[in-house]
Amino acid sequence: MEAYKKWVRDNRHYLHSLESLANGLTWLLPERFSDSEIGPEAVSAAVGIITAVNEHIIETTPTQMHVNSAGPSSFPYSLCISALKNLETLIEVAAQQYYGDDKRWNFIAATEAMKVLFRLALFKNRGYKMLLEGGETPNNEKHLATSTSQHKANAFTNHGGGHASGYSRYLNGHNQWNLEGRALSALSRFGENAPLISSPTWSYQVQHQNAMLKPPATIPEKRSTLSTILSEQGHRGALFVTGEVLFITRPLIYVLLIRKYGSRSWTPWFLSLAVDLIGMSFLSYASSASASIKGRQSHLSDSEKDELRRRKMLWAFYLMRDPFFDRYTRRKLERTEQVLEPVPFVGFLTAKIVELIVGAQTRYTYMSAS
Repeated sequence: MEAYKKWVRDNRHYLHSLESLANGLTWLLPERFSDSEIGPEAVSAAVGIITAVNEHIIETTPTQMHVNSAGPSSFPYSLCISALKNLETLIEVAAQQYYGDDKRWNFIAATEAMKVLFRLALFKNRGYKMLLEGGETPNNEKHLATSTSQHKANAFTNHGGGHASGYSRYLNGHNQWNLEGRALSALSRFGENAPLISSPTWSYQVQHQNAMLKPPATIPEKRSTLSTILSEQGHRGALFVTGEVLFITRPLIYVLLIRKYGSRSWTPWFLSLAVDLIGMSFLSYASSASASIKGRQSHLSDSEKDELRRRKMLWAFYLMRDPFFDRYTRRKLERTEQVLEPVPFVGFLTAKIVELIVGAQTRYTYMSAS
């Protein structure tokens, strides 16, 4: 297993291209969006799970694993979430074929409930930080801080910092540290034994070099608790946590409403949209209020700002969900197809795209954005 992990890390760029190609080809498999599409979905799920496992191996380097081991839990929540997202369409298709269209919502609800549990556990485990990509991408501010510190050390070296040059060489490679460390250790012992050069100045220089070359101690990441967030941030912290919980639980609420009222009802559609809007309003208000008090633009990181923009873009999926799709979007697509049909190649390409869209829309998991 260790050999496979090393091979994945050494060939990650090649694997990324290969996995992207394989994921794209699964859409061209025969009988996709047909009554017997369990086979193509099984292939797609297998490719997705392999991709998720490889990404998890790449992200959890030995150094990062050592740092994370100081945390409260090293359970691979992100990997479990990715695996469920790759399996959910296969679960939906198999449930529909073997148990019928109505009972498939029981299996979809169970899948969404498992994702909610994993995401809530990850949200708590990571100190109530915003989940990126639904928890699949780690929101690791400590890693960013380490990179920034390394950049500063290298910048200081470029400006002529004598002692910092040895430290930056340590940051850039452990092999070089081993060579210099052994050399300085030998010089230190030689300086202690040689009477001609065992002066206080020599000893201080060698000891200072050894101290600068010593690897920095691993500082465990301090994770916030719910009580500390509420006590330090007050209602802003409560709104942030509530908004994030609403975002996490919205897909499960939507499925349970569909299970009760049916996919053709407007009630699940409107209530799901309301949960999204309320949750985003809470998050936006919490970040803006904190920014106005602290006198800066926002307390959110760049990745968290991108995540908020991504969540707003996910609202476009409401155009693809019934009953809105059946009453409005489908008609627009069909009219566009009729207009472009006489145009060579463009008409064929448009018809194929519309066919894929209509086929994907029949699956809840393709349009769930969960």
